[in-house]
Parts: sequence; C-alpha cells; structure tokens
Amino acid sequence: MTNKFRLGTSFVVVVVLLFVLVSPAVQAQTKDQSGDKQMMLAHMVFFTLKDHSQAARTELVDACYKYLKDHPGVVYFSAGVRVEELAREVNDRDFDVSLHVVFRTKADHDRYQDAPKHKQFIQENQAGWAKVRVFDSSVK
Repeated sequence: MTNKFRLGTSFVVVVVLLFVLVSPAVQAQTKDQSGDKQMMLAHMVFFTLKDHSQAARTELVDACYKYLKDHPGVVYFSAGVRVEELAREVNDRDFDVSLHVVFRTKADHDRYQDAPKHKQFIQENQAGWAKVRVFDSSVK
C-alpha cells in the first residue's frame, strides 16, 4: 500500500467518524416553518425524598431509567443522585435525585407529559416524594 492511499483512507475514516459524532446534535435542532432553528426544551426535575437513604435514591433513579428514558423526541437523558461532597454556598442541596431530559421540541415534551409510562412513573413513585421542583427552559 502506498503512503498516499493510507493517508486518503485515514482521511475518509476521520470524516465518517466526525459525521457520525456530529450528526445527532445537528439533527436535534430541527427547523421551524420559517427555516429558523427551533430551540430544544430542557426539562430538569429535582426530587426531595421522604426517605433520604441511598437505597431510596437508587430506587428512584432506577425508576427514572425504567419509565422515562426512551420517549420519542428525547435527545439527552440522565438521572442521578446529588453529589454529597459539593457543598459550596452556591450549591442547592435541597434534593436527593435529579432527572435531566432534553427534548427536540416542545411538542415532544408535551407528548411525554401525557405518555402512559410517564404517568405510571408518577403513580408508582409519588408517595415517596416530599417535594418536586421542575425547571423547564429552551436551549440551543
């Protein structure tokens, strides 16, 4: 194989990898009818539990993944527990579990709110919640 062929092949591989990595992010920002990019909707939920034990926290995180992860229009999903050692003055520590879902559009978010799995998640877990705070924002 010549160096020229190897260089060309390496370039093609790099271009394909870049396309695969960048494409989902570009596709997530859909365009509205005017051709302008629509803002995505970030849905952040912070749960304060009645039982602050690690077992209760883990159970709710697992329920988030079971019921909330694979909804249409979700471009990012994560759930987890508060990081105990981050206790600076600016850290809000009034929660046990956080849920982070970014939707492609507000319409995707609205469908998620009415989805049977979302409603089942609420029904099966709300008894353990002392407080729930929801922060929705439009994001690029």
